[in-house]
Amino acid sequence: MTGRDKILYFLYLHRNGLTVLALSCLLAIYPLIYGNPYILGLTNLIGLYTIVVLGLNLFIGYAGQISLGHAAFFALGAYGSAILTTEWGFWPWPTILLVALGSGAVALLVGIPTLRLHGHYLAMATLGFNIVIYTVLVQWDELTGGPSGFYGVPSLAIGSWQFDSDLKLHYLVWAAALVCLTLALNLVRSGVGRGLAALAGDEVAARSLGVDTRTAKVKVFVLSAVLASLAGSLYAHTFGFVSPDTFNIFASVDFVTMVVVGGLGSVWGSLFGAALLTWLPEFIDLFESYKDIIHGLILVVVLMFLPQGLVTGLIDLARVRLARWRHRRA
Repeated sequence: MTGRDKILYFLYLHRNGLTVLALSCLLAIYPLIYGNPYILGLTNLIGLYTIVVLGLNLFIGYAGQISLGHAAFFALGAYGSAILTTEWGFWPWPTILLVALGSGAVALLVGIPTLRLHGHYLAMATLGFNIVIYTVLVQWDELTGGPSGFYGVPSLAIGSWQFDSDLKLHYLVWAAALVCLTLALNLVRSGVGRGLAALAGDEVAARSLGVDTRTAKVKVFVLSAVLASLAGSLYAHTFGFVSPDTFNIFASVDFVTMVVVGGLGSVWGSLFGAALLTWLPEFIDLFESYKDIIHGLILVVVLMFLPQGLVTGLIDLARVRLARWRHRRA
């Protein structure tokens, strides 16, 4: 093997780690290029959505299941941290962990019976769970603030260092997002990830090969709920305010759309889908006015013409074109 081949093999072998490193460097200098607080606030929102979509993609793209209720776990994280830190005086950092564990326990209780369902039955069950949580947030106004939302959530801090600006929050949010991204990349390359991929391909075949499909579905559902809760807690401490409208069923549909657009079973596609569907409404007025309709159209178009997702589909299309070009050259 020549020196060039060794370098190429090293780059291929560590491509994910090197890409994460390159993305980390880019995000580190990003605020120096675009220091506008509004732009930073928008990229912080992308980082938070990326955490949610990563977990949801593990459940949909790798386990082959469907959930239209992940905004509910996003809400549990946000309201849990907001209420415990503001009303009961809990310390924020332990509260985020406590709320994430609590959301995981709720996901376990919900997942054990509902994950016996398949297809649109499972989708309707998770959608119903989202509606229940949204209704509680709106109706229990003594605790949640009702439709007006919950104000005064404290900023996160490390000692005397307060994360009280968009610049500081940029590094906090994206550090959390990159850690979750790295964990997801490692998970899908592990034996657990291969078992999930087999489950998505054919549940009966995976079961015949020794994969405990029921347990695997419950575990990945709980993991995705914990990630959504983590993002929700960071959301509450980032913006200092939470409102039920942020966590309605349309938010769950948006998360699923981000997964599909980015690519089912594509960890990097989760980042792309979250970024694309968060940026577009801010720069295209028509998109902002008819966001829900356009999201639905994007979802339908991608499923019809690029069912594996936009990122994955374009990569596969490029590979096919490259293979044909090489064949003609040969």
